[in-house]
Amino acid sequence: MLIDSHCHFHLLEDVESADSALADAKANGVSYFLNVAVNPGEHARLCEFSARHPEVFASAGLHPCGKGPEPTIEELVDYAQRPEIVAIGETGLDYGAGEGDYTWQEERFSRHIEAARVAGLPIIVHSRLAPADTVRVLQGNAADAVGGVIHCFVEDLKTAHKLLDLGFFLSLSGILTFRNAESLRRTAAKLPIDRLLVETDSPYLAPVPHRGQENRPQWVFEVLKCLADLQRVDSEVMTEKTAENFFRCFPRAAQRAGLVT
Repeated sequence: MLIDSHCHFHLLEDVESADSALADAKANGVSYFLNVAVNPGEHARLCEFSARHPEVFASAGLHPCGKGPEPTIEELVDYAQRPEIVAIGETGLDYGAGEGDYTWQEERFSRHIEAARVAGLPIIVHSRLAPADTVRVLQGNAADAVGGVIHCFVEDLKTAHKLLDLGFFLSLSGILTFRNAESLRRTAAKLPIDRLLVETDSPYLAPVPHRGQENRPQWVFEVLKCLADLQRVDSEVMTEKTAENFFRCFPRAAQRAGLVT
């Protein structure tokens, strides 16, 4: 079964677009999806969508660049009690705005890790231009106790091994197919297949040959095919392994899918 491990149905144009995108993805062989929160104000909407579509799992959290009130650890843990929620996040560090004081992002990141520890759920980590600090915060907050996924992984092999040593899975996005991503492709070819996931990050980062369009979960196969070619395995094998890995990473999703009791 093919799984989009990170997408944002709620960031498509409207509810009708979300339902349509889901139907198109299912028609193209995508079986399960993780619809990832950007801010707490979306949690009710994400849970409602998942309740209507059990094949869509959800998360709870505040993006490192997200706006709005800072959720407390207690609030995040409370959100996580909803059965549709399978992870905390996305959370992490984003230095895309250039130089500055990102202490507040570290504090937000640390709160999410602690909430994940209390809730007993994995975390979804967003790391942009902050590989060393991401590893440092994860290590300093004992994130290996909860594990999770580094979404949209783009770092080098050395950083990959540090994250793998902490028990994290690495998720590859449409960036893997970009013309200027040769370095990432060399790294991806050397990553252990039993720790890899694939994602779209829809509506962002549409893979080749759909560059420039609003990304859709149905295009996750383009990422998977590229990764399979790099790893020199058949696409069916990569589909099976990434699905296996997804449910190992997110045990509550496996329970909701009826794969474990």
